[in-house]
Amino acid sequence: MIRALKGTLGSIHPNHAIVFVGGIGYQVYASPYTLGKLAGLTEIFLHIHTHVREDQLSLYGFMTEDELSMFELLISVSGIGPKVAIGILAIAEPKTIRAAILHKDPSILTRVSGVGKKTAEKVIVELQNKVSSADVSDQAGALAEQESIEALTALGYSVTEAREALKGIPDDVTSVGERLKLALKSLGKK
Repeated sequence: MIRALKGTLGSIHPNHAIVFVGGIGYQVYASPYTLGKLAGLTEIFLHIHTHVREDQLSLYGFMTEDELSMFELLISVSGIGPKVAIGILAIAEPKTIRAAILHKDPSILTRVSGVGKKTAEKVIVELQNKVSSADVSDQAGALAEQESIEALTALGYSVTEAREALKGIPDDVTSVGERLKLALKSLGKK
């Protein structure tokens, strides 16, 4: 099983990247957020989930172990495949997804194409005992971050740009308005 790849970025496509390791090009599926982080890099390191089906072997890449862990939790739910799990990780960070599960809030999950209310509720029920409140150090901050990302994307910024702008904001700032103000200030500097 392939668990990590360290190599040279060959090319980026809408839903995957080609990573060359030892002269072999691996097709690695990733979220738009991860692909955006890879853009401009030459040497890269990705945490990998190897997904095996009867007719296919696919690699899914993540920048952090936390994203990989959340991906693996999501695909453990029957009815959630790798593409839907990638879609969920594209709209929210793992801590935000954990907070939504703990608060039994399906609204974040239903924003993903292919996830209806029943499927979102099923994810919450099945993962409720697998996600502890210790995994979400700041639940209010996680939910405020998700709302801030939604507001920034509504203003025309990409999810990648929104997440990057919000990374520099201290976790103790939980007001959505204040987070937006600081994020817009950061985006204005670029």
